[in-house]
Amino acid sequence: MANYTAADVKALREKSGAGMMDCKGALDEADGNVDKAMEVLRLKGLKGVTKREGRTTSNGLIVARINGGTGWLIELACETDFVAKASVFIELADKVADAVVAAGAKSLEAALSADMGGKSVADAINDEAAIMGEKVELRRVAVAEGDAVDAYLHRTSKDLPPQVGVLVAYSGNDAETAHDVAVHIAAFSPTALNRDEISAEVVATERRIAEETARNEGKPEAALTKIVEGRVNGFFKENVLVEQDFAKDTKLSVAKVLENAGITVSAFARMRVGA
Repeated sequence: MANYTAADVKALREKSGAGMMDCKGALDEADGNVDKAMEVLRLKGLKGVTKREGRTTSNGLIVARINGGTGWLIELACETDFVAKASVFIELADKVADAVVAAGAKSLEAALSADMGGKSVADAINDEAAIMGEKVELRRVAVAEGDAVDAYLHRTSKDLPPQVGVLVAYSGNDAETAHDVAVHIAAFSPTALNRDEISAEVVATERRIAEETARNEGKPEAALTKIVEGRVNGFFKENVLVEQDFAKDTKLSVAKVLENAGITVSAFARMRVGA
């Protein structure tokens, strides 16, 4: 019987992010040596890469970085919340984010090929995933650029790393209001900055649905135009950032808050794990 304790199993789990039975098996094989057990986990994990390809990665975390007038959000995804909150996974996400920023990568493809300690980000992630025994992937990269950028990360659970991330690119000097808007975006998840960013096809679909719904409700023909436009405007108010009621003061629109603060938002990005 291998010479190791429950504390050794716990230490290996925390160091590797691997499951308990995998850690115990690795310690058995390594005769209780934690460093050798890490090697065992890596070798076994590399053999299982193909088997993990079809698995679902619905957990993970969001990392934000700002460098001058450019902000990045990355989503590093994994299979379980156990791995998502493991220090080894969080450290990996930070290293990936640093590599993405250093490379100036502004797309997922560019991020995956960025250099990370002499290997690509994609290869570095696969190496770490082999130890964790889970599928791990860099799922998304988002960038926002402007005169200044604010970032906000939100934890949906105190036991997990940030699950929601927001970037706000803006011009102006009121950084506090810009951050308040970032927090607002995290909570109300707008899909566009202004109406111009919503495609004509989407608007036409919303208008058609609004008209069909009104007719099915038996609304009078003479009132249809007004009713349809009201519902389309409601769609804009729900989805367009500057038209939403501001979270901290619902008597004001986000547009009015920005105007009062003397700042202009040029772009934003919002990311939620698994969404």
